[in-house]
Amino acid sequence: MPENRRKIIIDTDPGQDDAIAIMLALASPHLEVLGIVSVAGNVPVAQTATNACKILELAERRDIKVYAGCARPLRRTPITAEHVHGQSGMDGPTLPAPTIALQAQHGVDFLIDTIRAHPAGAITVVTLGPMTNLAMALVKAPDIAQRVEQAVSMGGAYSECGNITPNAEFNMFADPDAADIVLRSHIPLTLLPLDVTHQFLVTPPRLAQLRAMPGRCAQAAASMLGFSERFDLEKYGWDGSPLHDPCTIGWLLAPDLFSGREVNVSVQVDGPLMQGATAVDWWHVTDRPVNARFLRHVDSDGLWSLLAGHLARLP
Repeated sequence: MPENRRKIIIDTDPGQDDAIAIMLALASPHLEVLGIVSVAGNVPVAQTATNACKILELAERRDIKVYAGCARPLRRTPITAEHVHGQSGMDGPTLPAPTIALQAQHGVDFLIDTIRAHPAGAITVVTLGPMTNLAMALVKAPDIAQRVEQAVSMGGAYSECGNITPNAEFNMFADPDAADIVLRSHIPLTLLPLDVTHQFLVTPPRLAQLRAMPGRCAQAAASMLGFSERFDLEKYGWDGSPLHDPCTIGWLLAPDLFSGREVNVSVQVDGPLMQGATAVDWWHVTDRPVNARFLRHVDSDGLWSLLAGHLARLP
């Protein structure tokens, strides 16, 4: 293992694509996963916590602890996405009930305590779902904003509009108030929006490559994607389904595969038409301060090679 592995906490709502993002992180010798925090999102928080435990057991990483975080958004009515991910959130493979015990500590408190226990700039928080837990941590312990190295989040959209409403990406729409808190927190933030994830498609040849791999993690990933792609293929009519959350870990491992720019991003917290929409000042036409690295492009072939190569390392 490299001596200077990047320490990360994964905040997640698994989700088939969350599961594959977690697998990618577990397979990398350059990342040290300090813990996984679940959040309500694709399915309720109890199920996302169970799903996180299942992924760790599948990958034989029982050393990593799982903490349940917030059970609902800060203010808005909760929404879920079983219509995409199935009732379990990870429909596809048949995975046994996990034997890993969920930690008693609340996920928000784990975030705060872990960030405070490490030197400033030591920890990256990766959010794969709504930003509820990170926002709650910032409200409860504002000092952690100065201690986090960065946050890397799947969320938002510019040219790709929305995937849950005409104007909003799911994670932003699921808790826009939380996203607003994080965007205003001054934490160095990188956003992987739909603009990027809609370029990273699981095409039939890529899915066939996964299915040909011998490891049970790769087989489970293929089964998950074989389930979730049905919704997206019908919705978009593309030659593959977008793979959202692994883009976050992909950027941490190979940032040269991505491009974007430093901009101001704001989120609409209310409104019947625009709730959860992200206003991206791409051309710097306002005087709003830069608060995010907003990525727009990805080398899809390069990222797929990275992902497939890492999944091949897992059991």
